[in-house]
Amino acid sequence: MDKHEEVLIALRQIIRAIDLHSRKLNKVAGLTGPQLVLMRAIRDSGEVTIRQLSNNTNMSQATATTILDRLEKRELVVRERSKLDKRKVHAYLTETGKEVLAKAPLPLQENFVSRFQELEEWEQSLLLSSVQRISSMMNAEHLDVAAVLEVGSITKQEEIAP
Repeated sequence: MDKHEEVLIALRQIIRAIDLHSRKLNKVAGLTGPQLVLMRAIRDSGEVTIRQLSNNTNMSQATATTILDRLEKRELVVRERSKLDKRKVHAYLTETGKEVLAKAPLPLQENFVSRFQELEEWEQSLLLSSVQRISSMMNAEHLDVAAVLEVGSITKQEEIAP
């Protein structure tokens, strides 16, 4: 097998692992990866504005707002105007949101991050440069994406058959 075929197989394995975890997350908690990341950020930040959430999760404000709209429709999150500064809107988890979050599996990237951080500095740099080169070779380096391992749209919740 040629090396380029081995690289493509490894990429497909990564995509498949992300897809399987996304389906599990959707089936167990009814959430997408980005929704889970935002909910965890709200929980961990306490009182947080949409801009802070956007910065904390590496998502654009528009993407974070769209995801929050979906979470709010499902009554997992509420947004309230600040009592001190009426220009600011804060996001909070509802009791239902806290329950859903408690039952949700960990994001796939948490396992990755912990294992990546165990690598030597030179190994981390080697992997980073290799993945960046692959991204460039696929003309994907210009795409605006969050640091969330998720397949498909980061705002659209897709139905997964049981």
